[in-house]
Amino acid sequence: MQSITKNKTQRFHKVLKILFLSIIAFNFSCSSESIMEELEENILVEQLIIYGGNITNGGSAQLTVGVLPNNANNKAVTWNVLDTSIAQVSETGLLTAISNGEVIVKVVAKDGSGVSAEKKIIISGIAGPPVLAESITINGSDIIDGNPLQLSVTVLPSETDNIAVIWSVSDESIATINDEGLLTPKENGKITVSASATDGSGTKGELEINIAGIAPAYQTILEAENMLLWQRNNGGWAKEPYNDFSGYKRIQTAGETATAHNTKDNTDTTIDNNHTVGELRVLLNSYKTTNNPNYLEAVNKALDYLFEAQYENGGWPQYYPDKSGYRHQITFNDNAMVNVMNLMWDISKGKNNTNLLDNAYIDKATTAFDKGIDVILKTQNIVKGIKTAWCAQYDEVTLLAETARSYELASNSGSESVGIVRTLMLVENPSSEIIQAVKDAVKWFEDVRLFDIATKNTGNDVVVVSSPGNIIWARFYDLETNLPFFCGRDGVKKSTLAEIEQERRTGYSWYGNWPKNLIASEYTSWKNKNGL
Repeated sequence: MQSITKNKTQRFHKVLKILFLSIIAFNFSCSSESIMEELEENILVEQLIIYGGNITNGGSAQLTVGVLPNNANNKAVTWNVLDTSIAQVSETGLLTAISNGEVIVKVVAKDGSGVSAEKKIIISGIAGPPVLAESITINGSDIIDGNPLQLSVTVLPSETDNIAVIWSVSDESIATINDEGLLTPKENGKITVSASATDGSGTKGELEINIAGIAPAYQTILEAENMLLWQRNNGGWAKEPYNDFSGYKRIQTAGETATAHNTKDNTDTTIDNNHTVGELRVLLNSYKTTNNPNYLEAVNKALDYLFEAQYENGGWPQYYPDKSGYRHQITFNDNAMVNVMNLMWDISKGKNNTNLLDNAYIDKATTAFDKGIDVILKTQNIVKGIKTAWCAQYDEVTLLAETARSYELASNSGSESVGIVRTLMLVENPSSEIIQAVKDAVKWFEDVRLFDIATKNTGNDVVVVSSPGNIIWARFYDLETNLPFFCGRDGVKKSTLAEIEQERRTGYSWYGNWPKNLIASEYTSWKNKNGL
């Protein structure tokens, strides 16, 4: 109201001023034009309007101001807030939230008119202090059957922000507990299980558990027990359902247990993705820990499977006894055969717990390893009369490089060849043929290096970018040109990664630094060891 009265007074004064100036203009007509210009330059602000909404996300909001009349000469304003503990405003009207609440924003015209405006803004969305755990209750019971027990916790108050806990037991010789609260008994006895808050509150819950039902002869390990469950009758393991081995570390569901029993006679057993060898090594380590004869029996069964699967020429197929498709090929892909060879080497030398095996396996493993070395030497690819590297897979009869999946064509592999060379370098007192094979392979790695490029994951794609000074290798090299190539599911070679479909660009390792350490240090150490 006061502002409106002020504006009326200002207009009245303007009228008086105009009348006065008109009289002067009558007497001094020669200066009338300049007087009117002065009048036009002195239009004051009459009204201000603040535009902008509430802040709901605890952030900032840009406020603006409308100035009336539109032809006011000076539209500049001063911004202010009445409570700076709630929010602050910049010279340009940027309102920044400080705490939840209501704040009055004010603008004042700078033209001397005294006109101002105010607006209430509601601030919300600023997080308060975290809600910490006040109590932790462990939910569980005594173990009477010697089997693992899944524990859980109830954290109060219910709105606690961080309900994660760290599990521990008072005596790990009696039982162990994993990060998910799975309590695995080892001996009969009594333990205290603790669950400690991770929110910094220091809150901890405890539960005393009596353990009974453990067979006195030996202990069990959940991972090993699950491997026994899924071992096929022929001694090997399939890739499914646990291609990455993670499923072995948890209690199996009733459905999974039934599936494992119903597939015991399946022939989809494999050395691909470290299967059979990987399970065997875990079981051997578990036997060392527990002295459980069931684990050693499974290891022996798996070893017999590997010996049976080896071709007479020394190679191992990807799958055995299922030889459908490309499964029958001698397979270096993903280090399948190399993993078996390294196991045979360990057995022959009594390394990595293999000293726990029956001595009869030493001679078998030594023979199997030597035969494997022989086929490795025979399959080293020759390009333009020069020995180079190896393909990921070979025909088991002709020993020629072969295609596996549609995008895995016959080639020189910049990845798998590294593991093969390392296996050759295991041989003590290597023959001249082995020495030359290693030298030729290393020279090939050096010759096919790719300089000043790298791969970049963009989130939904993989692209090749410039990277001065960087050295990488391609996964596949042409057997005639030694040039890198790439292949999609159409099975057609492409010269660049960008030419294949996005699904294959992102779903496969086309570039890598696999030979880097081999060239940088391992090869030199090997030569020094053998006086080369």
